[in-house]
Amino acid sequence: MRTVVVVVFFLPFWAVLSGADEECLKRDYGNGGHVCVCNSDHCDTVSEPESIEQGQYLIYTSNKAGLRFKKDSGEFESSGSSDNAIRIDPEQEFQKILGFGGSFTDSTGKNIQSLDERVQKKLMESYFSKDGNQYNLCRVPIGGTDFSDRPYSYDDGDEDPELKNFELAPEDFKYKIPYISQAMNLREGGLRLFGSTWTVPKWIKTNGEYVGGYVRKSMYQTWANYFVKFLEEYDKKGIPFWGVTTQNEPSVLMLSKQINSAGWTSMEMSIWIRENLGPALRNSKYSDIKLMILDDQKLWLTWYINAVLSNNKTLDYVDGIAFHWYMGMVAPPSLMVQTHKNYPDLFMLSTEACNGFEADSPATSLGSWRRGEFYSTDIMEDLLNWVGGWVDWNMVLDETGGPTYISNFVDSAIIVNASANEFYKQPMFYHLGHFSKFIPPDSVHIAAESDFDGDVLVLACKRPDGTIVVVILNKRDNEVPVSIVDGERGTAQIDISERSINTIIYR
Repeated sequence: MRTVVVVVFFLPFWAVLSGADEECLKRDYGNGGHVCVCNSDHCDTVSEPESIEQGQYLIYTSNKAGLRFKKDSGEFESSGSSDNAIRIDPEQEFQKILGFGGSFTDSTGKNIQSLDERVQKKLMESYFSKDGNQYNLCRVPIGGTDFSDRPYSYDDGDEDPELKNFELAPEDFKYKIPYISQAMNLREGGLRLFGSTWTVPKWIKTNGEYVGGYVRKSMYQTWANYFVKFLEEYDKKGIPFWGVTTQNEPSVLMLSKQINSAGWTSMEMSIWIRENLGPALRNSKYSDIKLMILDDQKLWLTWYINAVLSNNKTLDYVDGIAFHWYMGMVAPPSLMVQTHKNYPDLFMLSTEACNGFEADSPATSLGSWRRGEFYSTDIMEDLLNWVGGWVDWNMVLDETGGPTYISNFVDSAIIVNASANEFYKQPMFYHLGHFSKFIPPDSVHIAAESDFDGDVLVLACKRPDGTIVVVILNKRDNEVPVSIVDGERGTAQIDISERSINTIIYR
């Protein structure tokens, strides 16, 4: 039996929205859906609900037919049909929710900067404001990535074991810090950031190159100190970090001869954490930083984790396990379940995802509803199996899926058309928003029992204030009637439209 994901929120007294939201300005590119166009004059919004009367619910719907966060309301009944019942049990709790968001790459910042200031403001508000998706957990590259204009680190040049020449790059001041600061202001401080490294200074590497190779053992402490220096420099700019990962995709050197990288065997990673990185962080003023291992393919669960954490001293320094979605189709959910069983005190977090990376697919596909479904399906599968959050890759790319200095073009939830001074919100943006907007950090995944198969997914969460949210993804080509059954509220009978994602909220 497959579990259906439904997200239900129990809210405090919420009423109808005050003020009208801007509606989507649709444009169809013939890719099985449409985008919502934002420009200097218009951009669609979705306000926070304010209150709702007892016994009522709100439902927000986005679908292939064209609805985007369409709000309706209804009432619970004391009894009703049990057809397609979704039984909510708020007392049966699972993992805490860490958050949802995307990544502040150089390409993201460069594309935002290509728009005029008024349109830039609308884009940032679309992701971070109370009238947008309210992202609350974001990834920040430590140095350059494949989505930069060039490879670089923060200490290029001659060998420098004491890191006396460490300094942030021009890209940090042009493409990262300004937009991170804006996001922090829009979130009013409620933004968690974590850093990940791609590029290692060449003089630290065994092969003396940005691509491939390993960190020299004689430089283990220098490389650990590099992380602390990064945290210090961003702290000086008023940007604190919540966490770091040990290395982006340490296995990529076996998969790509282009992406800037550094390889780590599980044994070497274990030694470096317990003897260098862990103590460096704990002995600094960043002792509460969350340290995450792996940051690589979901398929590497559980063997790589078991090998790294086979030494209890290493385990003492680790807080969480990060992974990517790219091999998720061949990684069964049982890997996440087993990892949680092995390490119940460690959180799991999905830290990178994108469409269009496959060799046989176009990089960008404007308006693809199917790509949006890929996102929500993966989010639901992860959260139903002990994962605490989900972070997208580039938040903003151009129409080619770049820039990327190695031509590694992919898709993004927002695509910028600089020549027209406008940007396009893709279905991926709304699929992710049905989680990020309504499930804040420190919510808890709760039980939602149903008999649906994999074409209808259900996830339920309880927010910190005790309200419940239910998310239902219908991938069928027909409408599906459901009955949300709550022991205290009664039954809410709702018709879920074909090819849709829906968030139901009630007190």
